Amino acid sequence: MPEPKKTFFDFTLLRRVFRYAAPYKKKFYLSIVLAIVLAVITPVRPLLIQLTVNNYIGGDKDATFFSGRFDIAEMLIFITIIQVGLILVETAMRFLFSFTTAWLGQSVVRDMRVAVYKKILGLNLSQFDKTPIGTLTTRTINDIESVNDIFSDGLVPIIADLLSIVCVLAFMFWTDWQLTLIALIPFPLILIATWYFKESINRSFFKVRNAVASLNAFVQEHLTGMSVVQAFASEEREFEKFKKINKEHRNANIKAIFAYSVFFPVVEIVLALAIGLIVWWTSKEALHLQQSQQGTVISFILCMNLLFRPLRVIG
Repeated sequence: MPEPKKTFFDFTLLRRVFRYAAPYKKKFYLSIVLAIVLAVITPVRPLLIQLTVNNYIGGDKDATFFSGRFDIAEMLIFITIIQVGLILVETAMRFLFSFTTAWLGQSVVRDMRVAVYKKILGLNLSQFDKTPIGTLTTRTINDIESVNDIFSDGLVPIIADLLSIVCVLAFMFWTDWQLTLIALIPFPLILIATWYFKESINRSFFKVRNAVASLNAFVQEHLTGMSVVQAFASEEREFEKFKKINKEHRNANIKAIFAYSVFFPVVEIVLALAIGLIVWWTSKEALHLQQSQQGTVISFILCMNLLFRPLRVIG
């Protein structure tokens, strides 16, 4: 089966999929609201750490925070309580976000499977003569299951990750725009690596899908037609055909795994380069760096990990 023509984004197909999500629009809107809230609170923890180190550990121990005055011990306890509370709130919200998107995806998949099954039941008998049953089974189960990824791992989580990245970058530029530009120097490498990773995974996806369809069709036909195979003493010949199809399926999966095995080390290398540039730039300015600004360096290292977190959870 030839691969479909590749486009950057097919809005027509996306609109058709979202028609099935219309009955669950409240869950969809809830996931969008949670994505926005999670993005807003993402840079709060680095900000609190920066304020704590700058004002109470490395700087003026009698600095004013909010509307009161605290000594270093009281302030550290206060900040720790806030940090623990934020972690608990963020964990609960991320759980609710993941559960909502997964529930939405499974609901859409259920409705699509019902629609596809009704469509298959209404097909002409000649269609079943031309199309193997295994291929129809693959299209009904495996391919429709991929639609679930649009909601659980695709569009909505991508929007949430992009909003988080924007908020973190805004915080970094607001804190120190020069240091932010220095930290972003290796990012073109990530863009290039992501492009090649996307193209490789896209090709592997279609190869795996076609291989699964061929494998299921072959197994289904030969199990139901086992007596015919044995009547013509074709076991060895058909077994060689099966090994060939199985090999194609294995190779397609290996290519996808290879793309992941190359991409993730590249992400870690770029992250290490970005952190190294932050340390290099601040150490270069060490003689002029005020002690009360050391928290900025710590918060930037935390922010870099937040920027790379969406790439680490791919797949």
